[in-house]
Amino acid sequence: MKRRDATIEIWGGHECTVARIGDDFRSEGSETGHDARLADLELVASLGVKTVRYPALWETVAPLHPDECDWRWLDERLPRLRQLGLSPIAGLLHHGSGPRYTNLLDVKFPELLAAYAEKTAQRYPWIERYTPVNEPLTTARFSALYGHWYPHERNDRAFLRALINQCSGIRLSMRSIRRVNPQAQLVQTEDLGRIFSTERLAYQAELENERRWLSFDLLCGKVDRRHPWWESFIANGVGERELAAFLEEPCAPDVVGIDHYLTSDRFLDERLPLYPKEFHGGNQHHRYADVDAVRVDLPDGATGPAPRLREAWERYRLPVAVTEAHHGCSRDEQLRWFAEIWDAAHDLKATGVDIRAVTSWAMFGSMDWSSLLTRKRGHYEPGAFDIRSDPPRRTAVGHAVEALASGRDYDHPALDSPGWWRRDNRFFLSPSSRSLPRSSTAPRRRLLITGANGLLGQALARICRLRGLDHVALSRSRLDIADAKQVECALDELRPWAVVNAAGFVRLADAEAEYERCMRVNALGPEVLAAACAQRGVSFVTFSSDLVFNGRLGRAYVEDDEPAPACIYGRSKFQAEQRVQEMFPEALVLRTSAFFCPWDRTNFAYRVLRRLDSGLGVEASADEIVAPTYTPDLVQAALDLLIDGETGVWHLANAGEVSWHDFALRLAASANFTRRLVKPVARIERNTALGSARGMLLPSLDNAIERFFRENEHDWKAATTARGLAFPG
Repeated sequence: MKRRDATIEIWGGHECTVARIGDDFRSEGSETGHDARLADLELVASLGVKTVRYPALWETVAPLHPDECDWRWLDERLPRLRQLGLSPIAGLLHHGSGPRYTNLLDVKFPELLAAYAEKTAQRYPWIERYTPVNEPLTTARFSALYGHWYPHERNDRAFLRALINQCSGIRLSMRSIRRVNPQAQLVQTEDLGRIFSTERLAYQAELENERRWLSFDLLCGKVDRRHPWWESFIANGVGERELAAFLEEPCAPDVVGIDHYLTSDRFLDERLPLYPKEFHGGNQHHRYADVDAVRVDLPDGATGPAPRLREAWERYRLPVAVTEAHHGCSRDEQLRWFAEIWDAAHDLKATGVDIRAVTSWAMFGSMDWSSLLTRKRGHYEPGAFDIRSDPPRRTAVGHAVEALASGRDYDHPALDSPGWWRRDNRFFLSPSSRSLPRSSTAPRRRLLITGANGLLGQALARICRLRGLDHVALSRSRLDIADAKQVECALDELRPWAVVNAAGFVRLADAEAEYERCMRVNALGPEVLAAACAQRGVSFVTFSSDLVFNGRLGRAYVEDDEPAPACIYGRSKFQAEQRVQEMFPEALVLRTSAFFCPWDRTNFAYRVLRRLDSGLGVEASADEIVAPTYTPDLVQAALDLLIDGETGVWHLANAGEVSWHDFALRLAASANFTRRLVKPVARIERNTALGSARGMLLPSLDNAIERFFRENEHDWKAATTARGLAFPG
């Protein structure tokens, strides 16, 4: 990412939705913990951004009565923003329906919102920019057309009423704010994703593509009798006087804010069997799949941020900003998406489009947006910071923002490869015979993975392929990691940007009998790799074990606890940690525990399930406490930490310590096997479960078990069906 045009600013944004679902209100600020962390503002300022979209939300200030306002939270934070040199764009309603005493369909909603806006401006007259309502069209669709959020309506009449109320609220709010501060500016946000379709569904795509402009068209005074939606407004109970108010007193944005996501552009296709069932839907005339357009073979340049930004500029000729840039995926994909938006903004600026800013959105991440907040699953997506550490930890996205905001270029090897939405394996359907755009032929920097034949090495290679991370994986026969000359030759030939060491002696029962071999592979090998990487400035990651601890502490271990191995294997891993950190203090050492994996048939989970499927009993220790680790989660987190540039010792295990016996019981229950076949046995009491003082990055054990079965759904469906049981899915 290059800093090509200094006039394009980097803004920051905090995901602050307060969504009402039924009678409950979900607050992103509360769930991500930002509401309780004043020091977050210093973290934002540390990135060098000068403008931040920040909540001054109606539902939190006046939740019970319009005249009962509690400004304490804002009184603490807004002045602090000023002290830190941060200019807020104040958001008054963010995907909300307002406090309990109103809602999107209430005829009094616009005036109530405007009254709150005036109170806000009077209390903070120095605020220069506002977003009274975030994404009014999107909120109206999700609340009154699709029924996801309150008031959970599903009809055109409710949708258009919700939209007109929000847009009227914006117009009246800016009028009220400008009575206090005549110079106040409107930064109006919306998702302008375009709809593509098959020929049969062109009528539906045309309707939705006209609809996507409605919020901006209303505010800009474009909805007159000639507008394609005028008659729909009238037919659905919106009065001519309400529409005429926008013509008589338009409220054109000072900045048109575009919130564009990879899921924004859509494709409609009546051929339902070609797509997963979760995408099936339809209208009154046809059933069809509604899928991400990036997963369909469309002409080059049809999808993405660039065409949507250009369309907005050409339609309104008003300054444009990207007001949300976020992707809830792995860190490399987050970087690639941000880079694509950043580059698109610069390319458009060079052609005369008035692009003002790109906003790093959800700076402290977001919770459960994968289900549009309708399910409380605790699904967290980091942003510029990861709140799972205390204080929140800067990610690679944060490093990129800091560089660009400070006027520097930002580079990372992950950016050598295109995002998944640009790779050929993204398609639901095989691409057409037309030639697809070729990826850059420039050489890509790559990872070196050792231990290619082991479970961990194979998992690393598999997930690197999924994430588009170029890599080479070497087995022990091709690289003896304890041989300094071999290691140096390999690094000089392959020139990796990082080495991930997955090689190791893993047979615990044989470690004492093969002491020298165990120590050579587990301790000397990582030391040799660390020394070679340190000399060449190559990042280095190696894996350690919970067995560096003796299990007598009585609780889960964290990174600062003193190791005290009770076995040869644990001693070899502890020696590796000491030697690596001595040779390369900036190395990343990942302690983990008790793998289970959907791609390996030899781990504990598979052994238990196969025995139960055969009607055989399972004996497991009820005294040994561990933190089972789902290998895909481990690898994903390890790669994210590497890309973030983290160093030192980290504990990575799924949250939830259990005995081996309890783990076997959970597996049996999840597959509908009888629990009577799982028997506890007495062993030495010890607890080597891993907690973390640096941040629990992996999901819960229950969540991991659910995904373990989902990954192998076919196998377990067949097994449970044979026993006359229903598969739990």
